[in-house]
Amino acid sequence: MSEMFCFVFVCCIIVSRAQYSTVYDHNEKTFDKILIANRGEIACRVMKTCKKMGIKTVAVHSDVDANAVHVKMADEAVCVGPAPTSKSYLNMDAIMNAIRQTGAQAVHPGYGFLSENKEFAKRLDADEAVRIANEIGYPVMIKASAGGGGKGMRIAWNDEETREGFRFSSQEAASSFGDDRLLIEKFIDNPRHIEIQVLADKHGNALWLNERECSIQRRNQKVVEEAPSTFLDPETRRAMGEQAVSLAKAVNYSSAGTVEFLVDSRKNFYFLEMNTRLQVEHPITECITGLDLVQQMIRIAKGFPLQHTQAEIPINGWAIESRVYAEDPYKSFGLPSIGRLSQYQEPLNLHNVRVDSGIEEGSDISIYYDPMISKLVTYGATRAEALKKMEDALDNYVIRGVTHNIPLLREIIVHPRFISGDISTKFLPEVYPEGFKGHQLTATGRKELLATAASLFVAAQLRAQKFLGDLRVSNTQQERRSWELCVELEKGVHMLGVSRSGATYTVEIDGDKLEVSSDWNLASPLLTVTLNGIHRTLQCLSRNAAGEISLQYLGTTFKLRVLSKLAAALSVHMPEKVPEDTSSILRSPMPGTVVAVSVKAGDTVAEGQEICVIEAMKMQNSMTAAKTAKVRSVHCKPGETVGEGDLLVELE
Repeated sequence: MSEMFCFVFVCCIIVSRAQYSTVYDHNEKTFDKILIANRGEIACRVMKTCKKMGIKTVAVHSDVDANAVHVKMADEAVCVGPAPTSKSYLNMDAIMNAIRQTGAQAVHPGYGFLSENKEFAKRLDADEAVRIANEIGYPVMIKASAGGGGKGMRIAWNDEETREGFRFSSQEAASSFGDDRLLIEKFIDNPRHIEIQVLADKHGNALWLNERECSIQRRNQKVVEEAPSTFLDPETRRAMGEQAVSLAKAVNYSSAGTVEFLVDSRKNFYFLEMNTRLQVEHPITECITGLDLVQQMIRIAKGFPLQHTQAEIPINGWAIESRVYAEDPYKSFGLPSIGRLSQYQEPLNLHNVRVDSGIEEGSDISIYYDPMISKLVTYGATRAEALKKMEDALDNYVIRGVTHNIPLLREIIVHPRFISGDISTKFLPEVYPEGFKGHQLTATGRKELLATAASLFVAAQLRAQKFLGDLRVSNTQQERRSWELCVELEKGVHMLGVSRSGATYTVEIDGDKLEVSSDWNLASPLLTVTLNGIHRTLQCLSRNAAGEISLQYLGTTFKLRVLSKLAAALSVHMPEKVPEDTSSILRSPMPGTVVAVSVKAGDTVAEGQEICVIEAMKMQNSMTAAKTAKVRSVHCKPGETVGEGDLLVELE
């Protein structure tokens, strides 16, 4: 196929001879722009035909060919290296960069140089991808053949998205797996993603260990999984299990493996792929079956037969897994975050909670590897019990030093659609069409948060007034029992009255009274409070002398400011910081490496046009212009490492 791409392309263009009268129809849509990967007379020959067809041309040249005829004929020209052909016209990396830089849709190799180079043709298979996609019919899924974990995967709904998806998927596949080969398959819109765990030995025995529901995904990577699925009935479960076992036996598979299916609303299921390895989400299968899958893999590898029959595989209870990532869930449901875990405490004090992690307090989360912090697993006799346990586990999970996705996980598991089982692979974009915004406070929740912040502020003030063990300080002054406070939350200002009796505070908000009690251990990262009889676990992430307090409440971080009545009256005289105009600048939304820069100073870009590509943790992200404007300056170049918030490009 690689050779056919080169020769067919040449033969299709070089057909005009003197005895023929060729008609060039500018309305016939072929390509907007072609790069000619050659020089001399053949480059000029191809350019003449392209111009007659209304196609713009891009010339590549060595530094000594800067004034060559083919360069002058072209609409654009890119220098690909010094005079030696090995460093210029045979420099595949430089030519591929020229293709990306100019946005050329096709390449004519001419003859000689790279025209019969299979590796070069392989790197140009985007046209072949478009052909295959049209054969299958849109939408299609482009994915890495050696892949997994959602890396190297793109959905394409048209030819343009196929070309873009091919480019990103092949680069991500090469970066993640050392193999840039891709598969293209039909994309089934709005399905469930349900997989069957199988075990097979070397003696012809195979079992299916029930299913895992994996439909909650972002960027084709699973976020929350559960076992069993709320959707499958026993007949469908058995049919899927038997199909999975048949596949394993047909290929003489031995070990643990997973057969993945897409399932539509009528419980029709379609084979997706088989992962011949241990899955990330294997713990939830272990919870409901009681089997240690790693132990089974080791036994099978040694040649032992399976210890169980299909009738002995149970479904005992319910298990939920949340993938805890070092990601910012407010950016595309999770863009990577890096840093050092300055404080880290897993919720292992809770019953029926399992945490599979490979990090500890002080560990670094870098841009080079997958951003997963841990797999948080909860188990219960019923689904409701497992979900309630997950709420408690997420509230008690302490992670400091990196941004994490606990706010998103916490919201997913309490959402009415998730609780009812009304889910699909489109759950996140359907539930949060404008992107994830965090927990939305109810009137009751707002009062709980305000009351907790006010009580914490008073408790901290009282602690600061105590001098333990210092006899020189008089302690005879009667302790204060009431306060008038001003609390700011989400641009709202609330006047609160607080009174104290021992470790309990009574907070009056808009005529309602809330009783807040706690041990008020301000040295602990966890703050367990009782609000009118309801137990909550919050986390105080930060507080300072200016009254600014950050509280993690129901998974989401809320910023509040608590001031005395006098301080609030004086604060109106403080100047406000002018916000930055973000429409004229492009900052990196995450730490990563600049893979490509598509513009230079003086270029005019359209709204939505790609400006550069940032790779973080093996995922490539296209950065686009927020408006149509001229590029004032470019502050990055390919190969550079950038941090979150670093300035990439300025627009006029």
